[in-house]
Amino acid sequence: MNLDNQQSVSYVFLAAAIAVAVILVNLNYCMLCIVPILSAAWLIINYWNLLVRVWQTLPRDAILIKDYSMYFIKIRIWNLLGCDTYAKIFKRNVEKHPNKIAFKHENSLWRYIEVEELSNQIANYFKEQGLKRGDIVALYMESCPEYVCIWLGLSKIGVIVALINNNLRADTLAHSIKVSNCSAVIIGKAQIDALAEIINTTTDDKLNELFTKSNVYIKNYNEDTALINTPISKAINLDYKLRKVSKSAPEKDISEGSSKDQMLYIYTSGTTGMPKAAIMTQSRAIYMAMGTKYVAGITEHDVVYTPLPLYHTAGGILGVSSVLLGGSTCVIRSKFSASNYWTDCFKYECTVAQYIGEMCRYCLASPPSETDKTHQVRLILGNGLRPQIWNDFVKRFNIKKVAEFYGATEGNANMINATNKVGAVGFIPFIGEPFYPVTLIRVDPDTNEPIRGENNLCIKCKIGEPGLLVGKIIRTTENSFSGYVEKSASEKKIIKDVFSKGDRVFNSGDVLIRDEHNFFYFKDRTGDTFRWKGENVSTSEVEAAISNIATLKDCIVYGVEIPHTEGKAGMVAIVDESNDLDLDELSAGINKSLPAYAQPLFLRIIKTPMSLTGTFKMKKNDIQNDGFDLTKVAEDPIYFKEGRKFVPLTQELHDSIVNGVKRL
Repeated sequence: MNLDNQQSVSYVFLAAAIAVAVILVNLNYCMLCIVPILSAAWLIINYWNLLVRVWQTLPRDAILIKDYSMYFIKIRIWNLLGCDTYAKIFKRNVEKHPNKIAFKHENSLWRYIEVEELSNQIANYFKEQGLKRGDIVALYMESCPEYVCIWLGLSKIGVIVALINNNLRADTLAHSIKVSNCSAVIIGKAQIDALAEIINTTTDDKLNELFTKSNVYIKNYNEDTALINTPISKAINLDYKLRKVSKSAPEKDISEGSSKDQMLYIYTSGTTGMPKAAIMTQSRAIYMAMGTKYVAGITEHDVVYTPLPLYHTAGGILGVSSVLLGGSTCVIRSKFSASNYWTDCFKYECTVAQYIGEMCRYCLASPPSETDKTHQVRLILGNGLRPQIWNDFVKRFNIKKVAEFYGATEGNANMINATNKVGAVGFIPFIGEPFYPVTLIRVDPDTNEPIRGENNLCIKCKIGEPGLLVGKIIRTTENSFSGYVEKSASEKKIIKDVFSKGDRVFNSGDVLIRDEHNFFYFKDRTGDTFRWKGENVSTSEVEAAISNIATLKDCIVYGVEIPHTEGKAGMVAIVDESNDLDLDELSAGINKSLPAYAQPLFLRIIKTPMSLTGTFKMKKNDIQNDGFDLTKVAEDPIYFKEGRKFVPLTQELHDSIVNGVKRL
C-alpha cells in the first residue's frame, strides 16, 4: 500500500472515530469515550506504516513470544526448585530416565547414569588433588562424550574449564593455555605430540611452572599406567586414576554452585589474530541453550546430530545441552565429514542436525547419495547458511525447517529465525523491542567508528540501511556482558554514550541489515567491508558469489591497498587443490554476478590446503598481508583482471599498477 492510500485510510478512520464520538455524546454516554477513540485515530494517522507491519507479523511474533514465555517459565520453575546450574538440572534428568541414551559416539552408547557417574568421578578426583572453586583447568582433547563429562564434573566443584581448540599447535596453543591462567591441563591421546612441542620449546616462565609441576593429565590413553614412552612421560594417566574414585555426587559442592558462577572459557576462532577467551557463566549458558531449544522446537524425544567441535558454543553448549538440560539424545562426531554427514544422520536416526554455514557448502559440493533424502532429520539448527545456497540445500536434502541463529559467545545481541525466512539470521518482534534493546547504528565504513549526531549520541539505522549490531548492556541475566578473561579485550567491545549519556552497549563487530518486518540479515564483519570506487564492498557477499561460480571452492575476499589510489581494490584467493579452476568461466561469472566496483581486480590461486579454524573459516591475516606482492607469494599464481578477463600478473604489470601508470 502506497503512502497516499495509507493517508486516505487514516483519514477515513479519523472521520469514523469522530462520528462515533458524536453519537456517543448524543446518547449521553460518558464524554471520556471520546478520548480512546481520538487516541486511536491519532495513532492510525501517525503510525499507520508501523501498525500495518505489526499486523502482518503478528502470527510470527505471537509464536516467538509464546516460545520465549515457555522458556522463561521453565527457567523460573527450575530456579524455584533450586536448579540453577548444569549439575543440578542434569541430575533431575538422570533421575527421570537413568538408562536413556544420552550420547552416541562412533560405536559407543552412553546412558544418562554413566555420564553422571563419570562426571562425579572427575569432580571427586580433582577435589582430592586440591582443586577448588574458582580454579581453572584447560581441556585440550577431541570431541567425545568424555569431553562433556570432564567439564561437567569439574563444574560440580566450581572449577572453570578453558575449552581449547584441539587443532591448535605451537604459538597459538601456548597463547591459549597461558591466557587461561590454568593450574592443570587435561589432554587426549591425539594431543600428546602437540603439547610436548610446547613443553619442550617454551621459554615462558608461567608455562614452564605449569608443566614442571606434573599438572598434565591424559584421558582416553587406554594403555598401561606408565607414559614413559611418550614425549610427556611425567603426565598422569587419568583413566587409571579414576578406577577407584567414588561415583557418588559431591552434593555439598554442587549445592554451593550458583547461576552466577563462571563455568567455561570459550575461545574466539582467531581468524584475524590470537584467540580470546570469552567467559561463559552458568546462567548465560542455560539461557542461551534453553532459548534456542524452545524457539527451534527441540524436544526430549529428538536425537540431535552435532559434528561441530565441542570447544565452541554451537556444539559445546547448544548441542550437548540438548542432553544436559533438555533430556534429548545427542550424537557426537569427533570430526566433521561432508560425505558422512547424512549417512550418520540416517545411521543414528537423527531428527535434528546442527550445522555451520561452510558445512552446508561442503555437503552441497559432495556427490549425491541415497541418504540425502532417506534420513529422518526434520530440523537443522545453526548459523551461516548463505542465502545464495539456502534453497538448493533445503531442496536437495529435504529439510522441512531451518533454524538459523545469530549470536556471539560473549555477546548479548542474539536472535533466531525459525520461520524458514531465506537469508534471515533472526528477527525481533515489534512489541519486544523495548524489552530486548538490540539495534543497528551507523558507523563510518573506513574507521568502523560509530557516527555521532545530536548531543554526540549514536544514530540508529533506518530500514534497509547497513549498520553495526549492538546490544544495550543491562545488569540482568539476559542482557549482561561477561566479556573476556583479558579485561582489555572486554573494554574494546563496549561502546559508551550511545543513546543516552552514561549508557553502554556491546559491539558485535558485525554489520547487518534490517527489513521492514524486523528480519535481520548478516552483511559483513566490520573491517571486512572496504571501499572501492566510492562504494562499500561486502567481502562475505562477494565470497558467496565467487564460491558459487567456482563450484563451491573455498575462497577469501579482501581489500588491498594500491599506492596513489583511493580506497582498496578487491582481491580473491581461491583454493584449487584439484587444479580444475576455469579462469574463463570464473571471469564470465564474476562479470555477470557482481557490479563492477565489487569485482576483484586481483586473483590468487592456492594449490595447497589451507588451515581452517574450528568453524571452518580460513585465516585471513597472512593472506591479506601478502597482498599482490609477487615476492611474497612466489609459490602461487596471481592474476589481474584486465577488462573482462584475468591475465597473469607479471612483474612489469605489477610495477605499472604500483607506480600509477596503469589506470584502474
